[in-house]
Amino acid sequence: MAGQCFPVPRLEGVSQEQFMEHLYPQRKPLVLEGIDLGTCTSKWTVDYLSQIGGRKEVKIHVAAVAQMDFISKNFVYRTLPFGKLVQRASEEKHKEFFISEDEKYYLRSLGEDPRKDVADIRKQFPLLEGDIKFPKFFKEEQFFSSVFRISSPGLQLWTHYDVMDNFLIQVTGKKRVVLFSPRDAQYLYLSGTKSEVLNVDNPDLAKYPLFSKARRYECSLKAGDVLFIPALWFHNVVSEEFGVGVNVFWKHLPSECYDKTDTYGNKDPTAASRAAQILDRALKTLAELPEEYRDFYARRMVLHIQDKAYSKSFE
Repeated sequence: MAGQCFPVPRLEGVSQEQFMEHLYPQRKPLVLEGIDLGTCTSKWTVDYLSQIGGRKEVKIHVAAVAQMDFISKNFVYRTLPFGKLVQRASEEKHKEFFISEDEKYYLRSLGEDPRKDVADIRKQFPLLEGDIKFPKFFKEEQFFSSVFRISSPGLQLWTHYDVMDNFLIQVTGKKRVVLFSPRDAQYLYLSGTKSEVLNVDNPDLAKYPLFSKARRYECSLKAGDVLFIPALWFHNVVSEEFGVGVNVFWKHLPSECYDKTDTYGNKDPTAASRAAQILDRALKTLAELPEEYRDFYARRMVLHIQDKAYSKSFE
């Protein structure tokens, strides 16, 4: 278990004005209740989705274990017709399977050409477009993508961050979401955008001792709930039962700040990527010094970064 644990606040009947003026500027997770999402929360049953989605081929993650790990890649990619995926993901045991009869499935929908196109369920699943309403809390020109999430019961996804703000709309089923502040990144043992700490409930503190300092924020989502996840907030999701979700991502920064080749919304802003490259070059230069000097000047660099770049506006 991480250090302090805080519940994510829940608010009902929040207006666009209230969200944008008072809640959004706080840059903290928030569960919104009572948002008009259309008929999807009642219509999107297993049978309905299987019929509407039909034989459209989708690429899925398949794992023999409940905890999927993107770093070690303890899953395989397979392709199934959408209708068959929904049927299998809703089952505890499978008559047809790839690895084992109790394997877990996870769909993160993609664009038509994932290398060039972003996911948008309104384009990839046009027959479902009329069933769902996205929260109108951002400008249409800020919209980036809408992503189908379908998970087997018990599936746990790796802890990661995204570089864009998003709403996680829980259409059916239940999820538990654990979040960590960007200010606690130094405790999460990062590999790229992902944390090496897979089990956030019972972490190996001998291997990850600093993880106990990370502040944990937690909420449970039921059908109809919408979780606001600000950009850079780490999140770990467990599907407590079979469920369907939709992530709606939008650009919090001006468009030119983002990597134009990013179709997933998880590539660091271009300025951050350039800064990381410059830092790598600086570290290679430091390596030319003897250890005693390298250590001294590295510490000076860290202090300089803290003084010039760390914000005093956040916790």
